[in-house]
Amino acid sequence: MRFDERMNFRHPLRFIVLLAATLFTAPPARAGEVPMNQMWGESVARPDSSGTNRGRLFRDGNYAMFIHWGLYSHLAGKWKDQTYYGIGEWIMNRRMAGIPVEEYKPVAKEFNPAAFDGRAIAQVAKDAGMKYIVITAKHHEGFAMFDSEVDPFNIVDATPFKRDPMKELARACRELGLGFGFYYSHNQDWTAPGGSGGPKTNADGTPATFENYFRTKCVPQVKELCTGYGPLEIVWFDTPGSMEKSQVHELYNVVHQLQPGALMCSRIGHGLGDYASKGDMEVPLRNIEGLWETCDTINDSWAYAWYDQNWKEPKEILHRLIATVGRGGTYLFNVGLDGQGRVPGPAASFLRDAGEWLRRYPEVVYAAGPSPWGHALPWGDVTTQGDTLQLAVFDWPADGRLILPGLQTEIASATALRGGKEVPVEVERKGNWTTLKTPAAAPDPLVSVLKVRLKGPAKVDQTHGVPPNQSIELPVEFASVSGAEKKRLSWMEKFGEWKFATQAGNWTTNGAAAWTVDVLEPGFYKTSLTYKGEGRVVWSIETDEGVRLQNQQGSGPVYHTWPFGLLEFKTSGRHKVTVSLVDGNREKASLETLRLTALNQE
Repeated sequence: MRFDERMNFRHPLRFIVLLAATLFTAPPARAGEVPMNQMWGESVARPDSSGTNRGRLFRDGNYAMFIHWGLYSHLAGKWKDQTYYGIGEWIMNRRMAGIPVEEYKPVAKEFNPAAFDGRAIAQVAKDAGMKYIVITAKHHEGFAMFDSEVDPFNIVDATPFKRDPMKELARACRELGLGFGFYYSHNQDWTAPGGSGGPKTNADGTPATFENYFRTKCVPQVKELCTGYGPLEIVWFDTPGSMEKSQVHELYNVVHQLQPGALMCSRIGHGLGDYASKGDMEVPLRNIEGLWETCDTINDSWAYAWYDQNWKEPKEILHRLIATVGRGGTYLFNVGLDGQGRVPGPAASFLRDAGEWLRRYPEVVYAAGPSPWGHALPWGDVTTQGDTLQLAVFDWPADGRLILPGLQTEIASATALRGGKEVPVEVERKGNWTTLKTPAAAPDPLVSVLKVRLKGPAKVDQTHGVPPNQSIELPVEFASVSGAEKKRLSWMEKFGEWKFATQAGNWTTNGAAAWTVDVLEPGFYKTSLTYKGEGRVVWSIETDEGVRLQNQQGSGPVYHTWPFGLLEFKTSGRHKVTVSLVDGNREKASLETLRLTALNQE
């Protein structure tokens, strides 16, 4: 064990605590650099069995702030007068600017975030309606954003700032009633000898080992974070790569011993963690059981980048938040502080606007359960509180009919929320369909909310309903695929900006993707397909009534939506709609979504 000699002088009590904890940990083994296709570890979800309120903010709050902040924030996506587009926190990595360690570490001498105000940042989170904050204590660059005794490469010792912003932010969160937690990159460390992606030799020229990094930096720093900042809600490890299971177990046990109230996500690795973490920027299409979260970011980069002004507006923030809660998850939403330690102005403004909406309709998100439909509906999404459905309407129906397919439980009452009051809404039942007679104008300019109180637990036929007044998207995620490969793809369009699609590819001659739908009204429906491919392709769209469309369109290397003509449903009720590839490059054609839009809608 090699601690920096300063530990013996500056904080002797902390030294004793860390030393005692270190003596009872097992030795780790070598780990390699994480491949880009092994970023997130295994998905698990473990229920709380402690009999305490452990994880309450996670389970009931459903909404939290993620913060990426480090030396990379000072660089802001730029190195030696060249801009590197992609996620700013990776600028040092060889996949971006490839900055050598000996050039990167001196950046700390220029880093002086004099405008940092922990109280102001925590206030933005509170105003946004978030329930806790998770901030990067050490990202892959290896720079500690806290006062670390075990490595001088930290914000107190290596910068002119000379303060521990993590203490200030933790205190501000406690004062404002928010939870607090840390992100810590346990495997990747690009500046520490032996860390994954870091130097292969020590300063004295001897070979560096992951074991030495793990023993002298990783574990001691995790203990510092778990003993010096008060109660933690979350300790968020990331990119475990090829770490040994014994190492992951050690960190898991250390956190639970020192912070028994803290949760850890599945990205710690090896099937451990207290809840599952989905892929970056991924909002699932169907409900998921157990405890899980998705982490997303307010623009394209997680860390601040000077050029990245692609902010998610309030309606999009709410759409992704409610979709996550509607699928049964928690939404961890990121903002990158700039080099001065501030939340960028547009981000703060849009977060607060979304927070104002949450103050009007808190029950839609907080302690809310998932949608009984198991997926989004054409006009928006649904969350639940007991036997009450909360309908979040993003696309208000122009004809005054908000249509619910497949609801089987009898309705006790239905109301539209307007100005803090509930306005009764007329309900009409027709077979498997329920129609709410809505006002002509949307009650809320951002997202309108209706409450449907049921006479018992919600029972729903989850078949996708085709309404006569709004478009419906039918992702391949919900299709039955034969003669083609149904596979989930992930890719980056800019470096680090992840995209996801469950698609049908590698088509054979008889390949098909089929959906079962419930049609309320017969008639003509516009069709379009979202796909990618190479060259011209010919698709066929056919119903079980023998109605068939066939058309040729172009294709390209990214998913694009193409129109394919009018499809007639001759009768109402259940139908099977099948898409097949007639001609074109079968290996490259990748189908993602079928879209249907009633002809009389437009």
